[in-house]
Amino acid sequence: MSGTGAALRGHHEALREGLAELRARQNELSGRIRAKEVERSRLQARLALLSRRLSDTSESLAGLRSARAHIARTIADMDTASGQILDNSQTLLDLLKEEMGDLGKAIEP
Repeated sequence: MSGTGAALRGHHEALREGLAELRARQNELSGRIRAKEVERSRLQARLALLSRRLSDTSESLAGLRSARAHIARTIADMDTASGQILDNSQTLLDLLKEEMGDLGKAIEP
């Protein structure tokens, strides 16, 4: 029986060592998990900040594009109006020259 008792003690000691090793691995994994959770939280906070910045930038960009489009329309309208003014001025000048010519003929004896 003493052999059996020694074998049991040996098995018991091997079980204790195995359990101690498993606990050490568990503790090591728990530490790695905590570190990854901290990293994940940090990344999620950064992602939220970047998402807000992206949203703000997109809104700002939309406003700038709208302002640019408005200015482009104003420039196009001004170009059109300027062309019309130039055409009208030319027409008035042609009419004036024609009238001056007619008046010159009417005044000549």
